[in-house]
Amino acid sequence: MRTSAFLYPWDVVGDPDAAARVADLGVQQVTLAAAYHSTRALTPRHPGHRIVTAEHAAVLYPPGPGRWEGRRLRPHTQSWVASDDPYAEAAQALAGAGLQVHSWVVLAHNSRLGAEHPDTCVVNAYGDRYPWAPCIAQQAVRDYLVELAAEAAVRGGTQGAELESCGWYGFAHLHAHDKIAGVGLGDAAQYLMSLCFCPDCRTGYAGQGLDADELGRAVRRALEPAWSGAGSPETGWSGVETLLGADLAAATLRWRTEVARGLQESVVGAVRAAAAPGFQVLLHADPAPYRSGANVGVDPEHILSVADGVVLPCTGGDAAREAVLGPFGGRAGVLAANLTVVRGMGGSPDTLERDARHALSLGANQLRLYHAGLASDPDLEAVAGALSRLGR
Repeated sequence: MRTSAFLYPWDVVGDPDAAARVADLGVQQVTLAAAYHSTRALTPRHPGHRIVTAEHAAVLYPPGPGRWEGRRLRPHTQSWVASDDPYAEAAQALAGAGLQVHSWVVLAHNSRLGAEHPDTCVVNAYGDRYPWAPCIAQQAVRDYLVELAAEAAVRGGTQGAELESCGWYGFAHLHAHDKIAGVGLGDAAQYLMSLCFCPDCRTGYAGQGLDADELGRAVRRALEPAWSGAGSPETGWSGVETLLGADLAAATLRWRTEVARGLQESVVGAVRAAAAPGFQVLLHADPAPYRSGANVGVDPEHILSVADGVVLPCTGGDAAREAVLGPFGGRAGVLAANLTVVRGMGGSPDTLERDARHALSLGANQLRLYHAGLASDPDLEAVAGALSRLGR
């Protein structure tokens, strides 16, 4: 059973012991960030620092100047790792420790892009822009994401790629100094808050027989009880239908599904065209098609006809894993169960063996561990023990 741990290049660059320490966990692979969003990250074992602040979304390698020349939308480089090519330097060290390296590429999640090009953002039914969420219905955004994926995924020494946020991003976002928890929104209300009303999406709704202005009014009416605190948060797709009505809900999902599938097919095709034969392409995904975010909503049959497999969020109780893995049951392809192993981030390294066995019983055939660079020493000790027992 192949197990991969997530890492940032800054976990490895400047730490001569990092690669061996990760290999000693018992993993066979590292999923290494090549293009990532802004973050503030702890590095509890690095000899040179304890905090890395990635101030904006960036690529962690030198982008090809010819590829981006004349393009309005282009990736930004990083300045927080002391290396001309942090990805390559980290990948080389990891490979030297006997680990296979796959790239980790974050696509439709980029606050700097939205700040510099506000017209590219998702616009909600109230007219608010989400600068962290580029609208994937816009041709310029799709072209940028396809080009970024082809470059960031296929780096030297890399044998596969995992694509995060390869679809719609929306309301939910771990934003700096977030202050949105005052009103409890279920995932149905979050879907409505994630619907985009930019010019391209308004045209798309018209293609589904909808009037965008009327749809916006319907969304705002449906959300009004949430703002006043009346009733309990609706959940699931049935909750979306309750809030918006089944016909309207279905029409919005048809539009969003059409756009997301087109992006995913184009991105995976571009990565494969740039890679050598046998290069593996996985998507971070969720089997509920209406979901947006890092794990984009997909139809299991469709996505496994496009990509080589999926990375699925499996942290939590048995019911959560069953809900995510169940719809993929019995299908061919890589089904990687992603388990958080950082206690401080809601993970449970002490139950990793049990949780992994449960995921495998539901059809998972690989594991992903989030996140070897962020975990404490006791977290990593628990991981190494669990993987040792799983390998027996």
